[in-house]
Amino acid sequence: MSFISVFDVMGPNMIGPSSSHTAGAARIAFLAQKMITPPLKKVEFILYGSFARTYKGHGTDRALLGGIMGFSTDDMRIRNSFDIAREQGIDFSFTPNEAETDVHPNTVDIHMVNEQGQEMTVRGESLGGGKVRIVEINHVKVDFTGEYSAIIVIHQDTPGVVAYITRCLSERNINIAFMRLFRESKGTTAYTIVESDGHLPEDIVESIHRNTNIHDVMVVQM
Repeated sequence: MSFISVFDVMGPNMIGPSSSHTAGAARIAFLAQKMITPPLKKVEFILYGSFARTYKGHGTDRALLGGIMGFSTDDMRIRNSFDIAREQGIDFSFTPNEAETDVHPNTVDIHMVNEQGQEMTVRGESLGGGKVRIVEINHVKVDFTGEYSAIIVIHQDTPGVVAYITRCLSERNINIAFMRLFRESKGTTAYTIVESDGHLPEDIVESIHRNTNIHDVMVVQM
C-alpha cells in the first residue's frame, strides 16, 4: 500500500489554479531545462490529453514557460512568463495533440534548442499533487521523478561503462539512492540515471566524461 501524506492531498506551494495542470507542468519544464546547457533559444511544447484541451484556461502554458526559465512552482513571475520569455529572446510555441491518446492524460513533450544549437526532447507526465515523472529523453524511455538530485549519463551501451560510472561516484563518496540503465537497443545509445539523496559535486561531470564511451553528462541538482 502506498503512503499518501496530507501534503500530497493539498498539493505544493504554487501559482494556481491546479496542482496537476500548473504546478506539475512547471515542475516538468523545470527539470527539462536542467538537462541542456543554457541559454535556451527556442522551445516547443507539445501537449496531450487534458493538457491539450485545457492548457490555456488552467495556465499550463504559463507554468511550462515559467518552468523552462527556471522558475519554481510558487514563483510569482509565472503569471508574466510570456512577457519575460519574449524579453529573454526565447522563441516558444504550444501545440495541442489530441490525436495521440495512448499517453498519460497530463503529458507534454518539450523540445529545446539552446544558443549553441544543441537540441533535446523531454517527455514528462504530471501525476497530481505537483508530482511528476520524466518518461522519455530524446525518445528513449526513462523513468525518474526529480525528487532526488540526479546524474544523467548518455553513453554507448558497452561493457564496463556502468562499472566506470559507479567507480567515479564511489571515489567521491556519493551515496546512490537509485541507479537504472535505459537503452534504445543492445549496443546503441544508453542512458544511466543515478539518483542521490545528497548534494552532487559539479566536477563529477568532468570525472565521468573522461571515458571515451561517454557522450554527455548532466547533473540535475535538487
